[in-house]
Amino acid sequence: MEISLVHEASDPRDVASTWRAAMVDENEARAAAGLTLVMGAVAFSYAYFAKQYLPLQITASLFLVEFTVRVTAGLRYSPFGIVARAITLHRSPEWVSAKPKRFAWTLGLAMAFAMTVITNVGIRGALPRTMCLICLSLMWMESVLGLCLGCKIHNALVRWGWMKKYAIELCADRSCESWVRARR
Repeated sequence: MEISLVHEASDPRDVASTWRAAMVDENEARAAAGLTLVMGAVAFSYAYFAKQYLPLQITASLFLVEFTVRVTAGLRYSPFGIVARAITLHRSPEWVSAKPKRFAWTLGLAMAFAMTVITNVGIRGALPRTMCLICLSLMWMESVLGLCLGCKIHNALVRWGWMKKYAIELCADRSCESWVRARR
């Protein structure tokens, strides 16, 4: 679920204290990562052990759709996001900034696009296997450890000034808190 958090200043002339930020429920994001992890692991297992590549082709194509929807419309409207929301319905939300998550999903979209092309043109061997293992590792870190590597990369790019700084930042593991304090 993605919401827009709005804080209006008590004094309308005080523009510096007015901020807006899109937020994502960390529990839903982790559940969605777990669902994609399971589906990806099953497809990878079929390809690696049984040499059946159709499940991997279908999964890569589905992930392409999934990450396209996440990046453009948000987790709330993606197929796995809908299921993840149903799974986490009775948990209280842990709101985190959508900007780092969107950056991570954009990296996922790029990998899903590459895997869709690679698997559907018939490339087999080390390249798709390595890409698949990287994707599975990233999904495992997000779902099990709560470590979003794409979010860490995004935060580093903002800290180094390579990406635009934005008004508010909430991170799941408080990794952005130190640079937000340093910028004040």
